Amino acid sequence: MHIQAQQIAVITGGGSGIGRALARQLSAQGLHLSLCDLSEAALAETRALCLAEAPPGTRVHTAVANVSVEAELQAFRAAVVAAHDSPHIHLLFNNAGTSAGGSFVSGQRDDWERCFNVCWGGVYLGARVFLPLLVAGPGGCIVNISSVNGFWASLGPGVAHTAYSAAKFAVKGFTEALITDLRLNAPHVSCALVMPGHIGTSIALNSIAAQQMDAEQLAQARARLLRAGAPVAGLPDEAIRQILLQRGADFRDKAPTTAEQAAQVILDGVGAGQWRILVGADALQLDSMVRADPGNAYEAAFAQAWMDGKSTLVTPAPRGAAKA
Repeated sequence: MHIQAQQIAVITGGGSGIGRALARQLSAQGLHLSLCDLSEAALAETRALCLAEAPPGTRVHTAVANVSVEAELQAFRAAVVAAHDSPHIHLLFNNAGTSAGGSFVSGQRDDWERCFNVCWGGVYLGARVFLPLLVAGPGGCIVNISSVNGFWASLGPGVAHTAYSAAKFAVKGFTEALITDLRLNAPHVSCALVMPGHIGTSIALNSIAAQQMDAEQLAQARARLLRAGAPVAGLPDEAIRQILLQRGADFRDKAPTTAEQAAQVILDGVGAGQWRILVGADALQLDSMVRADPGNAYEAAFAQAWMDGKSTLVTPAPRGAAKA
């Protein structure tokens, strides 16, 4: 799909990370935006950054909405139509996500379902609610953000990672099935599946909510750290909170690919008409490894080979280096 000024793009999870980077790059090209997020403050910051870099007259509309609640997305859709005085949009980025809910067996059901309902339900409901506005236009694209955990449901043998992985696999399957569905029933609308590797965002910090963790959640976090070999058995709960917060900060600050680089790769891929976009050298390598040896993908030796190989990866160039 050709991305150009005056088009209208909707981005969920636009308050930070990849969502914010997409918003800044699109608005700088003169596209009009509607962004939703759970944080009003984060949305206000994104909007200010966009308007500072955008051509005069660019509209950046924001609204607080939980993507896992259909009524809130429907209200957001109504606000999008009103904000842009338009019966259609051109681009939908189903980007909002969260983590947690690792273990289906021993974790808290509420945590598991919250993660799944945001990461999968937000994509499903986003597509369901905004599809009529895409179909009503001259042409459009649904861009669904999955993950490398959409083809490798693991963080290694010592960590349960079921909710996020199940959701991202669902996003992958849904988007691939949409290719034929759209060609048959709305051929002027396309879709793209994005599978990022490790991107420098605040998703881990935002999802941990470490300061609000109750005693049971802290006990589960301590157990996970112990299984991973961390000497935390005798540490107080506050120390566990700080370890989790530091790991979240490290995930953001020490990633091989920045959110800005990821956004550039995504927009390049969408603009080139690609339906499958891998983001990051780590995503490319992991995809290759899983395809080469799927039967052993969940064995310890596979995870170790993956971790050993990560140290040799080269960060992709800022534009166009990690398309697939």
